[in-house]
Amino acid sequence: MENNQNNKKPSSELRFDLVSKDWVVIATGRARKPETFKNNGRAKEEGLEKDCPFCHIETQAPPVYIYPDDKEKWEVVVFPNKYPAFSEGNQLHERAVGPYQVMDGLGFHEVVVTRDHRQNMAQFSAQKVKLVIDAYQERYLEMMNEKHINYVSIFHNNGKEAGASMVHPHSQIIAMPVIDPDLRRSLDGSRIFFENHGSCVHCAMLEWELEEKIRIIFENDKFVVVSPFAAKVAFETRIYPKEHKAYFERIKEDEKEKLAEALQVALNKICKGLVDPAYNFFIHTSPCDGKNYDHYHWHFEILPKTSVWAGFELGTGIQISTIEPEKAAEYLRRIE
Repeated sequence: MENNQNNKKPSSELRFDLVSKDWVVIATGRARKPETFKNNGRAKEEGLEKDCPFCHIETQAPPVYIYPDDKEKWEVVVFPNKYPAFSEGNQLHERAVGPYQVMDGLGFHEVVVTRDHRQNMAQFSAQKVKLVIDAYQERYLEMMNEKHINYVSIFHNNGKEAGASMVHPHSQIIAMPVIDPDLRRSLDGSRIFFENHGSCVHCAMLEWELEEKIRIIFENDKFVVVSPFAAKVAFETRIYPKEHKAYFERIKEDEKEKLAEALQVALNKICKGLVDPAYNFFIHTSPCDGKNYDHYHWHFEILPKTSVWAGFELGTGIQISTIEPEKAAEYLRRIE
């Protein structure tokens, strides 16, 4: 007699991330329809312009970048964070504390602010998104050559649930002496693949994705927006240069215009499709520590707050997504 268990459909699928070497769980047995994620839309956040320090830049430290260069008509401004996670200094003071290693948190922590208090980046035009990307690049190029700086992290938190302490839309840039563990895993995975295959792992994935098309959300001639095969969370989205590029800061003017278009489309689709969810995005790019990372492929990662880490995720480091990336991509493609 045949065991009925052998005919039972699996309740999930484990997918392996070629770069990080992490496993993720795609919970097909309890997968949700894309439309149900609209119910996760966050409550409207209130914050009055008259009380907002980002609306009154004269209350902040002197800007390190402003565009246009007019304190009355500015569109994008960058100034030092009033409560920095890293601060300027000359010596790291590396030392041992028992079996542990310690150094001072030297670096820079800046805030990138756009003028409109209520309009977030998902609502920007592509031209306005490009102004933000211009600021990212300019500040990156300035910080990367500072003493003790080995990595520059650029990230954006949208919504209180995503860690934004201010309603006014803003990004942050942190330059620091160490490379974060998440990027380190990505760099190591990329290097190992290159040593074994003589090619870029991200290029190999993109070639397959562009051939299959089922996880592609948007593309232009320079960039592709994709729902990754081993998505960590529902509706995770990534933006890659189609051509192999290791360093974000070397992006050219025409590439920035195409990146702005891709980022604007991706954020707009997520905002409309999921009813303005909280989300984080960040750039993964090669470090500026003077080593060769030509094997790496820089990219944006966008992570909507569609789930929370509970005991399984915290105990194993394995994340569970409740929608297949293929269905998430199909849903977002239809959003106009």
